[in-house]
Amino acid sequence: MKKPRICVTVIQNNLEVVKAIEPDVDLFEMRLDLIGPEWPELVKFVRKPWIACNRSREEGGRGNTEDLKRIEDLLWAAEAGACIVDIEHRTENLAEIVTLIKSRTKCLISFHDVVGTPAFNTLIEIVESQVKLGADICKVVTTAHSFEDNISVLKLIQKYPDVKIVSFAMGEAGRISRILSPLAGGYFTYACIEKGQESAAGQIPVNKLREIYGYIKR
Repeated sequence: MKKPRICVTVIQNNLEVVKAIEPDVDLFEMRLDLIGPEWPELVKFVRKPWIACNRSREEGGRGNTEDLKRIEDLLWAAEAGACIVDIEHRTENLAEIVTLIKSRTKCLISFHDVVGTPAFNTLIEIVESQVKLGADICKVVTTAHSFEDNISVLKLIQKYPDVKIVSFAMGEAGRISRILSPLAGGYFTYACIEKGQESAAGQIPVNKLREIYGYIKR
């Protein structure tokens, strides 16, 4: 079994904290919409690979209401060293934007349902669309209200063994899917720096997640 990969989400401009946890991190997600305009200075000192994310308000972020500005910042981040750029599946003119991103770095196409977990066939359609659009990484995140919702997002990973896919459910009911996602074949899972620094409901602190994985025999 491969070592589970953890992506830690950074939501504040605090280099000291970022450097302190860097040894335990496989990659960072830099939330440009939450860090604010200081993000270019912060990423200069990050040594681990990082994802640029400028999450739209429709999917739970605080990004600029104008897509054009959000995308400009993402392309700027690609030039600043982001190894991956996260762009939402619902973005207008997505095919053209994916082409722009991929001319600079790798592209993660993400889908978030902040209300519930769609039917499994709908999740399949989303991944198929992401692959067709040229995603280097597909991300499908839902909100869990039942144990079965966890099964759906994990089953999605199993359906696409040859695709780099991140799939789990948010919320307290979805915590188990966050833990199991990379164990089920997911490309990586997300964690927060510490309690109180969550960027989404149900996110687990990186030290707790590493502790859990340490109990699992490989």
